Amino acid sequence: MTAAIHSEKFLILDYGSQYTQIIARRVRESGSYCEIHPWSMEGVAIRRFQPMGIILSGGHRSVYDVGAPDLHPAILELGVPVLGICYGMHLLARARGGQVHPSKKREYGAALIQPVPGGTYRSPLLSDWLADDRQVWMSHGDHVSSLPDGFVATSMSQSGLVAAMESLTQPVFGVQFHPEVDHTDKGAVLIDRFVRQVCGAHGLWTASGFIDYEIAAIRSTVGADHVVLGLSGGVDSAVTAALAHRALGEQLTCIFVDNGLLRLHEGEQVMATFARHMGVKVLNVQAQERFLERLVGVVDPEKKRRIIGHTFIEVFEEQARQIEKVRWLGQGTIYPDVIESAGGKTGVATNIKSHHNVGGLPERMGLKLLEPLRELFKDEVRRVGLALGLPKEIIFRHPFPGPGLGVRILGEVRKDFAGLLRQADHIYMEELQSSGHYDKIAQAFAVFLPVKSVGVMGDGRTYEYVVALRAVTTRDYMTADWYPMPTELLKKISNRIINEVQGINRVTYDITSKPPGTIEWE
Repeated sequence: MTAAIHSEKFLILDYGSQYTQIIARRVRESGSYCEIHPWSMEGVAIRRFQPMGIILSGGHRSVYDVGAPDLHPAILELGVPVLGICYGMHLLARARGGQVHPSKKREYGAALIQPVPGGTYRSPLLSDWLADDRQVWMSHGDHVSSLPDGFVATSMSQSGLVAAMESLTQPVFGVQFHPEVDHTDKGAVLIDRFVRQVCGAHGLWTASGFIDYEIAAIRSTVGADHVVLGLSGGVDSAVTAALAHRALGEQLTCIFVDNGLLRLHEGEQVMATFARHMGVKVLNVQAQERFLERLVGVVDPEKKRRIIGHTFIEVFEEQARQIEKVRWLGQGTIYPDVIESAGGKTGVATNIKSHHNVGGLPERMGLKLLEPLRELFKDEVRRVGLALGLPKEIIFRHPFPGPGLGVRILGEVRKDFAGLLRQADHIYMEELQSSGHYDKIAQAFAVFLPVKSVGVMGDGRTYEYVVALRAVTTRDYMTADWYPMPTELLKKISNRIINEVQGINRVTYDITSKPPGTIEWE
């Protein structure tokens, strides 16, 4: 497999929808490569991209607002299939001479749509998918009040408004609802129909094809240089290391820094997986004392993060400078990181985080970045990891913050606190896995609370620390619901922690969703 995996590519133009990343995920699930770009993408760039199809996202504006995002003429001039979703449909209608007006009755949330009563037109997009009423997700206050010449309505809402339209002469389609979200019944099937049936894609975007393509790309890019990579034990850095190792062999050196804030047996697991089983060159740096000494007396969460981050850079740089011919820094940057970082520049998306970047290190050391996963979503990273032979316990491990236990110990970080939390968290994970609940949860962990409570054990009174257990379900980590843990399982976990971890005598369970809370406590 060569560059063919990129030959069938789709362009998604972002008009500010909260669902734009989900559109991209649906296209990828259909087996085709796609990229998200801002609606202001210039015509030259649109043509150069050479998409098989274009999808226009929804947005929070109205097309008739002064200064509202508009539709570049190149989008329709290319002649490739175009699908407009919500705001995107309104843009298509206006561009072809139709009219868009505010609705007397706004439609937000679940709604039913149906085929046009008495209609005989057979839609390339909706036929068979919309044989009868179907539940969809609406989020709009405007509607297409007058169809453009040459367009036909292919679906109506219960309110009698146009729910879908398409051109009779060009492959141009618009839907008022959001097919990309789970709330729309079989909405992913509709995206797949657009990608495969309307646009004719063959599903070349696969894990094995990506691996072959990236191995060739890494070798061509790096040449005879050496690459250094910070290995954390998380899925992104693990897959990056496995892919780079397959491409470069001895030209890759991974650096694993034990900062004293890791999970139980984490260092041993990383070394066993990569150094002993896969033959990856891994430097195991024991730096626990340096990190813990610098955290003495520090209680502010952001200050803790900065100290841990800066100390990591210091340790990493010391090790990397001892390796000859290092010209590249490998990083596990993935596509959501790229989109979020770009969001701050385009003004379309919100710049949320840049959690993979080792801030300032490439420039400081004069290194170039190697980011082989920057085109992938998290689920795609996992599929690539499995195809590379990484164990499932690494691929499907719950997320772990960069500062590690440093932000799961509230207040000051101490070695004894880290030891207590490490034991409690390990028991928690053991019970979740043995009970079958681990894979049903997106993220679970224990939090150490630096407060003591009175307890009774045997015939004696105790005055010891408290841990809180957290477990959430989420698809995108932007919102999350607390996991309804079975009472008997919570009871078993609590009993084990209190009986086996000397120094903890109380266990609580966090039932706060996001929002209003966050997933991590700090």
